[in-house]
Amino acid sequence: MTTLYESGETAWGLINRGKVRDVYEYAPDRLLIVVTDRLSAFDVVLPTPIPEKGMVLTQISNFWFGQTAPIIPNHLVDPDPFDVDGEHGHLAGRSVVVKRAEALPVEAIVRGYLTGSGRKDYERTGAVCGIDLPAGLVEASRLPEPIFTPSTKAALGAHDENISFAQTVDLIGRELAERVRDTALELYAFGAAHALERGIIIADTKFEFGLLDGELILIDEAMTPDSSRFWPADGYRPGSSQPSYDKQYVRDYLETLDWDKTAPGPELPPEVVARTSEKYLEAWRRLTRP
Repeated sequence: MTTLYESGETAWGLINRGKVRDVYEYAPDRLLIVVTDRLSAFDVVLPTPIPEKGMVLTQISNFWFGQTAPIIPNHLVDPDPFDVDGEHGHLAGRSVVVKRAEALPVEAIVRGYLTGSGRKDYERTGAVCGIDLPAGLVEASRLPEPIFTPSTKAALGAHDENISFAQTVDLIGRELAERVRDTALELYAFGAAHALERGIIIADTKFEFGLLDGELILIDEAMTPDSSRFWPADGYRPGSSQPSYDKQYVRDYLETLDWDKTAPGPELPPEVVARTSEKYLEAWRRLTRP
């Protein structure tokens, strides 16, 4: 059965069910994206939802789409198509209607700090995605300047693969690859500066782009706790893992379990769910407050 965020509704046909987002055909040239409270860790969708998560991701993305429109157009048509008191009230605040675009086959990742897979790459090679970096950097070091480190898009349940800029050129052509790189770096610089004023370091983030009538546009989500690493600026200490506003809290908990990181994932205890939900809500409040 085609469901509309676990409701049993069949008003629109389901096109894709991702780890977090459900995408429906809203009109011939429009999509309805419903952002659920599902949470994935280590590429496994966990059985325990995080209350308010879908709403937070939607509202943060909508905020950034509005703020970054002067840099690049985006796919957003209606940021809140449902009335909370209407037939689909359970979807209010977590749904958007967007233009249907041709998604590019690369994810545009920008890193401002050394962590995650980038740090592992650096420790092996002294570089990240083929970009040489100074010696002596440690976990959470701020990079001399943000770097563009694209990856390929993996199927559900698989891992994305970091690629070089040359490989990106092979996939989408030099002119488009340069436009994606330059736009992603500009978006990150804008977002990182805004977030830092509100006490959040955006350590890295992922953008997705698409083509609409030959024009490059920003799609999917933008600088959310799911597509980024958010660190509290007041506690920043390079040399160790940083506390975060994202799902790293869940990952850290899962690392304490005897779990092989394959489906099905374990249920999360109430205290982990509550703390994670609050982290998402705090990030939203900080980023979007006047």
